[in-house]
Amino acid sequence: MSWYYTPVPTVVPAEDFDASADANALRGAMKGFGTDEQAIIDILCARSNAQRQQIMEQYSSELGRDLIDDLKSELGGKFEDVIVGLMMPPEKYLCKQLNKAMKGMGTDEDTLIEVLAPQTNEEVKKIVDCYEEMYGRPLAEHLCSETDGSFRRLLTMIIVGARDAQGTVDADLAVEQAKQLYDAGEGKFGTDEEVFYKILAHASFDQLEIVFEEYKKLSGQTIEQAMKSELSGELYEALSAIVECVQMAPHFFAKRLHKAMDGAGTDDEKLIRIIVSRSEIDLQNVKDEFEQMYNKTLLSAVRNECSGDYKRALCALIGGA
Repeated sequence: MSWYYTPVPTVVPAEDFDASADANALRGAMKGFGTDEQAIIDILCARSNAQRQQIMEQYSSELGRDLIDDLKSELGGKFEDVIVGLMMPPEKYLCKQLNKAMKGMGTDEDTLIEVLAPQTNEEVKKIVDCYEEMYGRPLAEHLCSETDGSFRRLLTMIIVGARDAQGTVDADLAVEQAKQLYDAGEGKFGTDEEVFYKILAHASFDQLEIVFEEYKKLSGQTIEQAMKSELSGELYEALSAIVECVQMAPHFFAKRLHKAMDGAGTDDEKLIRIIVSRSEIDLQNVKDEFEQMYNKTLLSAVRNECSGDYKRALCALIGGA
């Protein structure tokens, strides 16, 4: 996602990587009485996902054991959630989050928005294919059974890959689209929601950036201000998430991390999901944005909010202050 900034990860492939040595060191950390949690953190939080997959293969072929099963039997709670999350290929991890958000009573719309809003068409396609493989049912079908109205139509558009490819830009069309958005909201009594979700789900992120600039010229207010007065509920949340991701994805994730730690209690699921899923994409950018927005480092916020091995694992993924 580099249409607006250069993504900088906090977790990069380890140099002088030896999958066999790591596999044996992990077995040593879990063998016998007690577990060396720090050794597990030192290895798995300092390897790329591709390297972790190689470690898992070596663990299986050399030791005849399943690394995830062993980790699950030795670890527990939120620490286990972080480590097991790290062991999953990125799209599988996100599919698991989507499935969890729709399972059982009620639907966690906030998670659906957070996972799907920032994705490009290519990323969405991977998630869609992976979801059906993992759960034996199409993601579109599952989403349709759990959501309704304009929100359902927006999510469906995102996952059927309706968005134009990155780099698709038409300045004249942007002027027209800005006017369509204005006419569908501020420029009339009532709101034509369909115009909003069709443009925001179809145009490339590069195109939307220009559309939002044109909107401001036309209306005198930002697209966010307009949407706030014209839309509500899950549709507003989802569309404003797309707007934020177009303008600056790290800002979107920094805000959500802050919300996860703000006030009484911690939304650990959100905290883990964002740190694990963004660590190899743009977590450094998210950290920088977090510090600028809240005048404290993400590392210090996590240290204050979490404890034990769980805290150490998250801090290892976040990296130095």
